[in-house]
Amino acid sequence: MAESPEEVAVLVQRVVKDIRNAFQRNPHIDEIGLIPCPEARYNRSPIVLVENKLGVESWCVKFLLPYVHNKLLLYRQKKQWLNKDELIDVTCTLLLLNPDFTTAWNVRKELILSGTLNPLKDLHLGKLALTKFPKSPETWIHRRWVLQQLIQENSLPSLVTKGNLGAAPVERIHRLVQEEMNVCSEAAGRYPSNYNAWSHRIWVLQHLGKLTIKVLLDELSSTKYWVSMHVSDHSGFHYRQFLLNSLIGRTVTDSNLLLQNRMGNVQNPSLLKEEESAGAAAACEEEQSVDLPHCLEEELELCTELIDTYPGHETLWCHRRCVFYLQHHLKNRIPLLSAVVSSVGSNDETLNNSHYSPAISHMAQAMDVDGLNESSSKQVYTQETKRLKRAPVQDSFGPEMEYRFINEVLSTCRDVDQARFATAYRKCGYI
Repeated sequence: MAESPEEVAVLVQRVVKDIRNAFQRNPHIDEIGLIPCPEARYNRSPIVLVENKLGVESWCVKFLLPYVHNKLLLYRQKKQWLNKDELIDVTCTLLLLNPDFTTAWNVRKELILSGTLNPLKDLHLGKLALTKFPKSPETWIHRRWVLQQLIQENSLPSLVTKGNLGAAPVERIHRLVQEEMNVCSEAAGRYPSNYNAWSHRIWVLQHLGKLTIKVLLDELSSTKYWVSMHVSDHSGFHYRQFLLNSLIGRTVTDSNLLLQNRMGNVQNPSLLKEEESAGAAAACEEEQSVDLPHCLEEELELCTELIDTYPGHETLWCHRRCVFYLQHHLKNRIPLLSAVVSSVGSNDETLNNSHYSPAISHMAQAMDVDGLNESSSKQVYTQETKRLKRAPVQDSFGPEMEYRFINEVLSTCRDVDQARFATAYRKCGYI
């Protein structure tokens, strides 16, 4: 085994070269790992490539990591010169073994900005590092920086010329979002309560997905199975709480904007239809069709099923408390929205007919069933309203139903923690 500095230098240079050759032979490597091997038993390379898995024998790490670390520091201190290819190889080797070394990521940022390094390669490198270190904060931070470079206007055309992403900009962004969702899911599955992964997922939705209704609903559907298999992972349920809260905020905000535009049209009848921004209005109309009460009711049913199946998990009760709070919060916002609908409808009769938003109509009808908006019921009186008046729908997620559920749990459960969580849930202020 190499011991002298010269022998260590020769060994490390060979290992770094083997890692570079492994990526050249198989650019589709999707996982890295350490192979337990205290000593070098055979005269062969410690880099093992099997299918799409890259392994490093553990005996060489104690030589490899300090050497590349010191070499990069000497470069940053301008005591040793490294060309661009050497910088790429050294930082790649260092980050695969220690992805929280900020200096290495900063060097790669400089290489990306100079046009020497393709940003997509850094996304792939970060994805590999997360298979071994799924909670590495520096890796997630650098990943967000790279994504910001990719979504800039000047970055996307340059990628097209390089032949890396040849699709339309919208399709490229959609592809990036899907890839990030997969990376976050894998990292969350490798490390319990990986809040770094879930926080990155939220960031992607905010900056790439733009928190559209379709994206939010797709994420609710895609993460349902995951949280059902990880009932103690609070980070996953917190992500669903973010989705539901964003869904409520986006839908109600768009409804208010739509009503304000229509009120402006009523006060200024001389405005032409094309001045209403037909494209934006059509998209807004489409987003109003989401049934928020139904989404929250489905989430509450999921909580009920998981609490019954997996008793004694505090995460499920915390999530149920948040969902019920969102329902309570939504009920308080619906009357205000219905009042605006009524005032607009009194000024413009057409608002209640051909230009009425599905979600607003649903909210107004729901309030009519509860007898809280009699004036609005006169303005909006459709066949669906008549059906609801004949057979009022019972509130399936009110406080009475919650008390009934808690009493059933307390009367049937044998788990001490389950009883304690149910008792604490009953004491929360908004039930």
